Amino acid sequence: MEAPRGPALHRLLPPLLPLLPLLLLLPLPPHAGAKYVRGNLSSKEDWVFLTRFCFLSDYGRLDFRFRYPEAKCCQNILLYFDDPSQWPAVYKAADKDCLAKESVIRPENNQVINLTTQYAWSGCQVVTEEGTRYLSCSSGRSFRSVRERWWYIALSKCGGDGLQLEYEMVLTNGKSFWTQHFSADEFGILETDVTFLLIFILIFILSCYFAYLLKARQLLHTTYKMFMAAAGVEVLSLLFFCIYWGQYATDGIGNESLKILAKLLFSSSFLIFLLMLILLGKGFTVTRGRISHSGSVKLSVYMTLYTLTHVVLLIYEAKFFDPGQVLYTYESPAGYGLIGLQVVAYVWFCYAVLVSLRHFPEKQPFYVPFFAAYTLWFFAVPVMALIANFGIPKWAREKIVNGIQLGIHLYAHGVFLIMTRPSAANKNFPYHVRTSQIASAGTPGPGESADKAFPQHVYGNVTFISDSVPNFTELFSIPPPASSPLPRAAPDSGLPLFRDLRPPGPLRDL
Repeated sequence: MEAPRGPALHRLLPPLLPLLPLLLLLPLPPHAGAKYVRGNLSSKEDWVFLTRFCFLSDYGRLDFRFRYPEAKCCQNILLYFDDPSQWPAVYKAADKDCLAKESVIRPENNQVINLTTQYAWSGCQVVTEEGTRYLSCSSGRSFRSVRERWWYIALSKCGGDGLQLEYEMVLTNGKSFWTQHFSADEFGILETDVTFLLIFILIFILSCYFAYLLKARQLLHTTYKMFMAAAGVEVLSLLFFCIYWGQYATDGIGNESLKILAKLLFSSSFLIFLLMLILLGKGFTVTRGRISHSGSVKLSVYMTLYTLTHVVLLIYEAKFFDPGQVLYTYESPAGYGLIGLQVVAYVWFCYAVLVSLRHFPEKQPFYVPFFAAYTLWFFAVPVMALIANFGIPKWAREKIVNGIQLGIHLYAHGVFLIMTRPSAANKNFPYHVRTSQIASAGTPGPGESADKAFPQHVYGNVTFISDSVPNFTELFSIPPPASSPLPRAAPDSGLPLFRDLRPPGPLRDL
């Protein structure tokens, strides 16, 4: 969608686009669930974590190629699984040395690959390059277990003089396009994203059709345009996610920068929708035409804080999430901050809706179902975070959380699309003032500001606010025709008659 007033949008919704180059240039860690892993390790430690993968119970496969100087012999590849007595017992266990970490391995489960020529299953042989003898090992290992398990691959040489290894590993689950390069906790993400992409495209098309009908009736208000913008950004986010996962399914690597861009767009859609809900709760485009100066500043500060927290969360994920642990977005300080901001937004939303209902009880057919429906939405994110952190097994967390998140977004957009459908039989339809009309604000009482004088069925606050002041109500505003007089509601239109407040000169504030 084209935004008629770019500068207003820049003031209102803290821009994410200028932050994109910074985020895309961030040094990214190796993909924790990487299916094709390669690198060159040199460390003074005697035990080092390499990578992890969630294998299927029957079809997991590791194919590897290792090479290191024969002088550094003999090194071992250790395969830990997610049992509490295995990986959790050794990773970041300061009280355990290399031998103690190796002692939890069960030899009968073939969890050790000794990188020497004496161990036939390692496929090692001695090669000479430029006068240096190397042990070159090329082989594979299949994984069988009673359920899907996380497996962690480490390198060790206890009591030696450090580790040195060139490695290349391909970790797969079967041979299907939909599973081969995916960790078991990622199964179904691509299919889910494609499904929701098609659904959101349908929602966006319907919103465009409804917008066409609303524009013909001069009822295409700012809040509905914000809804369309949120739906459109959601479509772009899912499109980039599908491209990323499709490429990932092909080569097992993917483009991590593309995934970060998709996450940014996903967050942007959420923020636009959240701002729209708060504005509707305050009565904007439903009972008033403008938000007060103080309210506009508060919204600017809040949305800036929320945006920065989302950006910090993405940076935190990229820089500080430990690939040796299966972590979730909300298992971080930034994630807890998002939950706190969500609670603050809900309290604000409740207060705004109650004030609007107190002054405009005739708007109950819209605000009561609106408040009930989005109360569920506001609590969905904190509840999802608690369920993900404490109720979903780590080997199934990512795919389940992905589906829940998309379902929450679909619920929010679907409910709003239904509630604002431009049907003559829809008594809950929130808009009644045309975009080309100016309503009387009434006469404020002693000590009252103009935005608190709520006349019936018209915009409440038409007090002029300077262009230099951040104002959320200018988002996607439609200017009136310069030469045509402002229309008045026809007696049989079902709309109230409005007192004409036009000054002698040209109108500047609509």
